[in-house]
Amino acid sequence: MRRIDVPPLWLLGFAVLAWLQGRYLSLGLSLEGGLTDLLSGLLIGGGILLAVLAIVEFRRHRTTVIPHETPTAMVQSGIYKRSRNPIYLGDVLILAGLILRFDAVLSLVLVPVFVWVLERRFILPEEDRLRRTFRADFARYERKTRRWI
Repeated sequence: MRRIDVPPLWLLGFAVLAWLQGRYLSLGLSLEGGLTDLLSGLLIGGGILLAVLAIVEFRRHRTTVIPHETPTAMVQSGIYKRSRNPIYLGDVLILAGLILRFDAVLSLVLVPVFVWVLERRFILPEEDRLRRTFRADFARYERKTRRWI
């Protein structure tokens, strides 16, 4: 079960909900337009870029990117100087961009729900593992680097 309980599948589930809402339950609400298309592209592209930069840092430090595993190194370089969770931030940006792309206005409420799911299912347990494994290093990192931005 832990192998399928991963953020990309949660992102896919939320994106499918947004698509269904935009397609079958729009209630006449729309943000359609050139600016919305541009913004959705920037959000999706920015989210992908954040995730790629983060994964590169994980690979550089030869540690796991899988959320339920204990890391062998604590990554604090690259994009991790700015955010403790750039992959999750990227996932949130991708979801917001997809919601705009699908013109699923009512699904904008899914963004904070998705953030809540990521924090409860992944971020808090990961931070507990990092706290137990890296103690003082994680305490310093946590004080100087914000969770999201």
